[in-house]
Amino acid sequence: MPTFRVELFEGRTVEQKRQFVEAITKATCESLKVEPGSVDIILVDVKKEDWATGGRLWSDAG
Repeated sequence: MPTFRVELFEGRTVEQKRQFVEAITKATCESLKVEPGSVDIILVDVKKEDWATGGRLWSDAG
């Protein structure tokens, strides 16, 4: 059972998330030869103030 955990900045619409998980599921089924029901995808919305790269919060980026 492939399971994906995807962390992304909040702000995507439900439709964008729907399209994303459909595309990931399709690619996984084609490449790993598994059924769609075996693919789990967990989306985690993260605020920019809770994510940092290179010692700098994304909320501080100009």
